[in-house]
Amino acid sequence: MSIFKFKCELNQQHKQLVWDYWHQASRQNPANIRKHLLRYQNQDANWFGFAPLNQLSSPEAQIDEFWLPLYKAFSHLQRLTYIFIGGISNGKADGSPDNCYWVGGTGVFKGLFQQDWQISLLRIPANQQPIQIRWAEFCRFEEARIVETYLMLDLVDFFEQIGNPILPPCKGVPGIYPAPMTQDGVLLDKQEQAVTGASQRLIRDFLFEGLNLYDQHNLNSMGVADFFHQDVKWYGPGGIGGCLSLKAFEEDHQKPWLIAFPDRKVCDLDSLFAEGNYVASSGWTGVKAKHTGSYLGYPASGKDICFNGIDFWRSKSGKYVENWVFVDMIHLFGQMGIDLLNCLNFEEGH
Repeated sequence: MSIFKFKCELNQQHKQLVWDYWHQASRQNPANIRKHLLRYQNQDANWFGFAPLNQLSSPEAQIDEFWLPLYKAFSHLQRLTYIFIGGISNGKADGSPDNCYWVGGTGVFKGLFQQDWQISLLRIPANQQPIQIRWAEFCRFEEARIVETYLMLDLVDFFEQIGNPILPPCKGVPGIYPAPMTQDGVLLDKQEQAVTGASQRLIRDFLFEGLNLYDQHNLNSMGVADFFHQDVKWYGPGGIGGCLSLKAFEEDHQKPWLIAFPDRKVCDLDSLFAEGNYVASSGWTGVKAKHTGSYLGYPASGKDICFNGIDFWRSKSGKYVENWVFVDMIHLFGQMGIDLLNCLNFEEGH
């Protein structure tokens, strides 16, 4: 068997394992989820999540501190998957291979917010309403076992849905997080290697040779128009919102972002992999900057900042036409000296 065929078969095996894991777990009785999760993960598997959970050091901790509280709070919980891909990561800034196998996906959880949700020390009162929570999850494999997970929920968007916003109204369009326009984001089958290779080259050029060339004065110095279609759909996180064209992306997100973080730089990423026309990236501290300008109404702190984020891209004819974006805004603002969770205003008694 050729090396390429072996890697392709291994990627398919990993994708099937994650697909089974996600969708069997979503149908599990919460009382039995512990046994189910341990089928797929190493006993010492690390979990990197969103603030205020941040990091958990075992599958048992994931179950007790994340999954069981989630299932308890939201009845009839469903995990809908919009994008699902796998591949070998090439996320180092210098181009050196990391050769790690990853599977990643994104979509929404849907359920009825029926009981209070406990996230670490935070207790969020239920509102008895249907809720949609954006999620993204990445799993790294060794010897057919998950050894590391990165998982992000968009809590800022969630708080907006329950009428308790923790950031000012976003400049972009709120509440936009759809499946790909082509409805082809779940890649259960093998993809053409030539297309995958072109996608991997394009994303590396964009991140490390485009965004990192910003001269701190002119947006054109990054050459974003060479990578983003004029009608790109940029599905930004809660607090920023969606941008439905390149012009809107520059005006509503990129300019305010670079005023606040003009020296931001894409560094080594935890994962960066492509399959077909799709690319996925996760980076906890993968982007770094100094906070030297105001952002979303908060003044410059002068502090060194790192960003926890996840992205998915879809390209067509050599340009990105859709981009799904997660930024852990609670973690980000915490580094700026702002505890966004203090902005919550629950009724007395909760």
